[in-house]
Amino acid sequence: MKAVLCKAYGPPESMVVEDLPDPVPGPGDVVVRVNAVGLNFFDNLIIRNMYQVKPALPFSPGSEYAGTVAAVGEGVTSAKVGDRVMGNASHGAARTHLVVKAAALAPIPDGLSDEQAAGMIITYGTTIHALKDRAKLQPGETLAVLGAAGGVGLAAIEIGKAMGATVIACASSDEKLAFCREHGADLTINYATEDLKEKLRELTGGKGVDVIYDPVGDKYAEPALRSIAWEGRFLVIGFAGGEIPKIPLNLTLLKGCDIRGVFWGSFAQRNPEANRQNMIQVGRWAAEGKLSLHVHATYPLESFAEAIGELTSRRARGKVILKP
Repeated sequence: MKAVLCKAYGPPESMVVEDLPDPVPGPGDVVVRVNAVGLNFFDNLIIRNMYQVKPALPFSPGSEYAGTVAAVGEGVTSAKVGDRVMGNASHGAARTHLVVKAAALAPIPDGLSDEQAAGMIITYGTTIHALKDRAKLQPGETLAVLGAAGGVGLAAIEIGKAMGATVIACASSDEKLAFCREHGADLTINYATEDLKEKLRELTGGKGVDVIYDPVGDKYAEPALRSIAWEGRFLVIGFAGGEIPKIPLNLTLLKGCDIRGVFWGSFAQRNPEANRQNMIQVGRWAAEGKLSLHVHATYPLESFAEAIGELTSRRARGKVILKP
């Protein structure tokens, strides 16, 4: 089999593609022939040793995947050769074949491509957990989404609309904002040319935003928080903008608001049944046509660095997929 390998921590260009022995399943294991791998911003961090998950070298990046069962180990009854399956791991998916526990797999819903399935788990799993469990978003509330044209941003627009919110998409170009409107955003802000704080206040009639979904951090977090409504909820999703912002805590006092962290991976481990129910809901919305599961572009394993570049440059609109 072939695999993208991180043999020493470094930039995406330092990754190599090598041939490895074909894996053999142990008891309770399944070998998945990987057809699609969903890339995420944290894949750029994990290969640089800048992420909370620190696998032993060498390792493959990539966590969410979709494919077909190629072999099953002793005692496996929940999967058979040829089944279309999807799953998520902390790392290791950027390869042509992957050994996983059968219990970690889920069937791919009818009507979804492998590319859509591979891009659904983390972005939509994170987002439904953020909006439903952490923010407790209610119909009729306003939701501002920063980095709205990216993978998790697009998921937030679509799930926010499915939950009955008025969605304000915030992004860095008019082209990206047009894309957001195509996917359901009610209102838009170009924070490269407009004052984010003042525009959010204007679009909410001075009330402020009920929920802010922030996967960007950096220089946009504080002005967004300053526009939040009384008892609003600010969701910390990630820091794709680069810098982790230092927020003046007096803002939480003045606004009576909450800053709520969203760590979907830990939630899924600690509350597997709640996560399963969330993903069932995501699948239901997808079947109803409420979620696009939009794929920005696909790349072969050998173009891993180029694919990650689409994320780090924030050119991606939707999900970036590797195709082993």
